[in-house]
Amino acid sequence: MFYNEIHTRIRFIFLVIITCLIIMIARVFYIQVFQYQKLSELAESLWSRELPISADRGKIVDRKGRELATNITTTSLVVIPSQIKDAPRVASDLANILHANYEDILKHITKKTSIERVHPEGRQLDYETAEAIDNLNYDGVYLVKESKRYYPYDTVLSHVLGYVGIDNQGLSGLELYYDEYLTGENGSIKYFSDGKGNRLKLSEIYEAPTSGITLQLSLDLDLQLAVENELDKVMAKYDADGAIAIAMDPNTGEILAMSSRPNFNSNDYKSATAEVINRNLPIWMTFEPGSTFKIITLTSAIEEKAINIFEDTFTDTGAIKVEDATLHCWKHGGHGTQTYLNVVENSCNTGFVSIGLKLGTEKLMNYIHEFGFGEKTGIDLNGEGTGILFKTENMGPVETATTAFGQGISVTPIQQVRAVSAAINGGYLYKPHLVKAFLESETKTVVKTITPEKEKQVISEETSKLVRYALESVVANGTGKNAYIENYRIGGKTGTAQTVENGTYSASKYILSFIGFLPADNPEVVIYVAVQNAKNVVQYGGTVSAPIAKNIMLSAIDIFDIAPSQEVMPREYTWLDTKYVLLPDVKNLSLTEAKKVLKSFKVEYNGQGEKVIYQMPEANSYVKEGSTVVLMLN
Repeated sequence: MFYNEIHTRIRFIFLVIITCLIIMIARVFYIQVFQYQKLSELAESLWSRELPISADRGKIVDRKGRELATNITTTSLVVIPSQIKDAPRVASDLANILHANYEDILKHITKKTSIERVHPEGRQLDYETAEAIDNLNYDGVYLVKESKRYYPYDTVLSHVLGYVGIDNQGLSGLELYYDEYLTGENGSIKYFSDGKGNRLKLSEIYEAPTSGITLQLSLDLDLQLAVENELDKVMAKYDADGAIAIAMDPNTGEILAMSSRPNFNSNDYKSATAEVINRNLPIWMTFEPGSTFKIITLTSAIEEKAINIFEDTFTDTGAIKVEDATLHCWKHGGHGTQTYLNVVENSCNTGFVSIGLKLGTEKLMNYIHEFGFGEKTGIDLNGEGTGILFKTENMGPVETATTAFGQGISVTPIQQVRAVSAAINGGYLYKPHLVKAFLESETKTVVKTITPEKEKQVISEETSKLVRYALESVVANGTGKNAYIENYRIGGKTGTAQTVENGTYSASKYILSFIGFLPADNPEVVIYVAVQNAKNVVQYGGTVSAPIAKNIMLSAIDIFDIAPSQEVMPREYTWLDTKYVLLPDVKNLSLTEAKKVLKSFKVEYNGQGEKVIYQMPEANSYVKEGSTVVLMLN
């Protein structure tokens, strides 16, 4: 029995030992097979170190690939505290070179961490500073590549492009809106150290950074520079408080140019006030649109067949009474009896009051909402405004009347450009956008293309055609004459709106605007210009803003190679204007006959023959009366 008891104990001990061995083997197997990667990484982290290499931010280019935002390479200071042998001396030398506080640098280089970036004192160093640090040749002190954002054109497109912080994070504009796409993936130089942090003489592992996606914009740099130049000139000429300009393709919603004043230098945004850098006026600013809003009232009335612009008439006495309010036209004494086409040409306020009342509150406000007012356009920028409209249920005849000629409501410039584009492009409301495509940073291959977003059709093509005609007549015969361009069909509308200060209208401060498009029969470009509080000038949009828009349109003609129109609406001239006349065709006539036809011009000719085979300028184009015509004889 005693023998059996001992045998049982031996078997129990043996079983326990076998079980322990099995558990140990299983544990070793589990560690080797299932936790190998994790443990390997933990072990490697104890003796490996990484020097960071920042990735380039994705570039921003215009529609033709020209760089608007790019990167330059700078260096930054990092330290490995465990490798530094004489901390006080190193801190002193670095503080002298960086012009920094000694105690701050000492804290960096004695910090209990494997690697420390000296921030902000050691970030984005210039060449001379980096070279001085490199010449110290201290253990544990390293200079690493760092990418810094750079804007080649400084102030150009500053509000649109925005700016980035010291860590290359987008803080405003496109830089913020598309930060996720523009941000690259950082790389590193990995090396190995012993338990004390000393660098081992083993091979380094280089992990290359990956640049961010390149944004290709719909903007054209040449047109943008033309816009910037015009805004600079108007600010200097009229000592204005501000200015805005937008150019858009009405058939796609693509923004071709956008700028405002005051602006700032994206490379030095810290020098500007928060008010300037955070307010992108073309999408943020809300103000009473004035007469440019009459385009929407006109379009709505034509669509609803409330008026016939050629046959229906209105008699303007200079004022009109709506309930207890008397509303005045800008022309003292009024325009007399006129067709509604004349009402548009003359920008007659009382005439538009009558149009608004014919439409009625419900229909007018329905169209205003259909054209996108009262809501954000959805443009790919942060900080867009919505404007302010009357609530339909709270409107009476007076509110309807003032809304009809653009008073008592507020809108944003981008809302106006989108709405007018819909009025003239056949009736289609597009979503404005700035980015045209996403490109791979190295190969420039297209990753994604932005398709124009047609939201809805607001009016018919027939209505849109009549609106184009009426607005072309405004430029040829009405208040928009200063935007007229010979040999091109130009449409547009002027606007003069009083600014509101402390709840009342200012008697001296106005926002002077003009919105125009070309060619009027098949629009390719819409231009909007607004100038805030221009000084020492007659306060009319046709006087101040229309000439600016004309200059921008002239640039657009050259940039986009827009051909002259065959049939142009003749301009109505005054004795002050330089008169342009249609040049006759004298090709194939004899020299004698040609001289008779061109008797109101100066004629020069080359050749010995009697027959005209070529003329310059070409026939059927508008030229200055009395100018020189050169003939080539056979």
